[in-house]
Amino acid sequence: MRVLVVGSGGREHAIAWACEQHGHTVTMADELGGVTAADVDLVIPGPESVLVAGIADECSFRKIPCFGPTSKQARIESSKGFSRQLAHGLGVPGPEYARFDENDADGAIAWWRGFGGPVVVKLDGLAAGKGVIVPSGPEETETAIRSTAQVGAFVLEEMMTGPECSLLALCDGATAAALPLAQDHKRIGEGDTGPNTGGMGAYAPAPVAITAGELLDTFVQPILDYYATADNSYVGVLYAGLMLTAEGPKLVEYNCRFGDPETQAVLPLIESDLAAHILACTNHTIADEQIEIKDGASCVVVAASPGYPTAPSTGSTITLSGFSTTEWANRSTVEPDAILFPAGVRDGKTTGGRVLAVTGLGDDLASARAAAYRGMDGVQFANMHVRRDIGWRAPGAMLSSYAAVGVDIDEGTRAIERMTGAVERTLGPDVLRGVGSFGGVMSARPILALDDPVLVASADGVGTKVELAARLGKVRGVGIDIVNHCIDDVLVQSATPLFFLDYIAAGALDADLVADVVTGMAEACEAAGCVLLGGETAEMPGVYAEGAFDVAGTLVGIAERGELLPRADVAPGDVLIGIASSGPHTNGFSFLRKLFDWVPMDVTPPGFESSLGDALLEPHRSYLPVLADALASKRVKALAHITGGGLPENLPRVLPDGVDAEISIDSWPRGPLFELIAELATGVDSHELHRMLNMGIGMVVVCSPDDADDVQDAIPEPTWVIGTLVGSETGSRTVHLL
Repeated sequence: MRVLVVGSGGREHAIAWACEQHGHTVTMADELGGVTAADVDLVIPGPESVLVAGIADECSFRKIPCFGPTSKQARIESSKGFSRQLAHGLGVPGPEYARFDENDADGAIAWWRGFGGPVVVKLDGLAAGKGVIVPSGPEETETAIRSTAQVGAFVLEEMMTGPECSLLALCDGATAAALPLAQDHKRIGEGDTGPNTGGMGAYAPAPVAITAGELLDTFVQPILDYYATADNSYVGVLYAGLMLTAEGPKLVEYNCRFGDPETQAVLPLIESDLAAHILACTNHTIADEQIEIKDGASCVVVAASPGYPTAPSTGSTITLSGFSTTEWANRSTVEPDAILFPAGVRDGKTTGGRVLAVTGLGDDLASARAAAYRGMDGVQFANMHVRRDIGWRAPGAMLSSYAAVGVDIDEGTRAIERMTGAVERTLGPDVLRGVGSFGGVMSARPILALDDPVLVASADGVGTKVELAARLGKVRGVGIDIVNHCIDDVLVQSATPLFFLDYIAAGALDADLVADVVTGMAEACEAAGCVLLGGETAEMPGVYAEGAFDVAGTLVGIAERGELLPRADVAPGDVLIGIASSGPHTNGFSFLRKLFDWVPMDVTPPGFESSLGDALLEPHRSYLPVLADALASKRVKALAHITGGGLPENLPRVLPDGVDAEISIDSWPRGPLFELIAELATGVDSHELHRMLNMGIGMVVVCSPDDADDVQDAIPEPTWVIGTLVGSETGSRTVHLL
């Protein structure tokens, strides 16, 4: 088919592109010229101006099929007053309105004040989509009325609220076929701010809770029926701009042509032959056509000249990157993700306010939007203006509940029910409010029992050990990990635990997993005589990967001020006694997961008493019962909990200035797991290995050499003298591994 598209903007390029997809020969021109029926098979006018000027009437005279209404019918767009009067008379839902003649600002202001609500001010005639002012208050309203009245006749309309959508219907005079609903972005600024424009972007299909068929019956068919009886039939596009108000859909405006930029969004979604459908309309047989729509979505982003819409500055050179051709025609980025439609362009320079549009396509709106912006990233001209929020209202329309974004409140409730029994076992008579309250409440009586009480607090996390635990489905241990880690952090300052607060976060909440982790916490708290007073379980979709979670916690303990560790008499000559760790505890797992990445976790290596996975996940020890008698003997000068940073980074935290430590790394048995780690990590030097991992020592006791035997006797398990404190010439508090 030979198709003439009249116009040269982005909309017309989109029409031409859609026709070309099915092998039709397309010519674009800004006017009909001397074209005859022998030259073309179909004329598709783009802009409203040529329709108002009578191009369809002229085509009828020349016996050329033309997809557009007559000049008289085009008044439905060229006169807002006529359009409102017609729609109101046909019972089409819309706002209250009144039309005023040029210079009748006083009459309009009087009507507005009598109406008593906010209004929209519209020029009666054509204004290329820019003749609308949406004032934000009384002062702006009066200013808008007075300024518009000086230009020409105008209409005041009740300001409606709600999401908008654009209905484009292919009409054959008796019936209509709807294209996918679209949503336009009229304002120049992001967040829908600033003056109205011809349109800065659009997307389709619009996520609205109403079908195009229902909208056709209400907003299109009455117009077709009117013209079928009162005049010759309406053939062409009937565009209904709609507002989905709380009272139902209402008419914003009628247009007699394809919308711009809605056309650039809608037509790429049509799988079937657009030109054939349009020709059927001119033959009054659209009902026989099957319009096929692609799955997925589209998103259009417009690039505008600086100063648009009031005074665009043109003449800038446009540079492109990532496009398939260098000629100014229909281009596409990496096919079929994005299409560039020129508008205000000539010879590679800007000539208009809206310069071009990029349409992105994808399986959903998010991917289509991303494709559009990727394509727009390949466009450059001086001071180009692009809204970066096209589609920003769509997510809200697509969400129906908290669960729709991945947060399951019911699952959280089930988790609480599952964990309550374990938590309540840690509670005593001093706990006044626990699980389920807004905050834990505990009596201060245990504190008052001390002579000079101080509070000691620790907050920490389990780190990447949780990934391995989740992968192996063995998560209770990480609950034990976090509690015991915090217990040991306050223990080294001679504090005993008072209460613990937990925090668990995941991308998607699994009540069984949460309950298992919290049960581990409760078991550790119960063993330490600590209250699990409360906590937070956070479901954060999009923040954590599928199946991933995180664990953290805060523990508060109490101690006598006079018994706080480290003591002031830590000095050169003191002995370092090492107590075994139960494994890596909670540190070094980013390294360990990489180290053992290619070995199954259910393997039991030689010398191991359990699988590799179980050995790595062995819970962090609590040294509270282990050190109880030694602390009671008053012979302990300091304690160092060996966590992240290992011996080289943790021991200096309890040393005074001018004191170093010398440690013999062969003075304790490392155990099969750490021996295997050292065997495999051949590229890691000894110092770095002991800085990443505890390497078998989880707690270090500092005491006088005279007390060393008694301290070791007070600890009910094997211990090792692993080093001594020495004077430091630099005062650096350095650990020397020997």
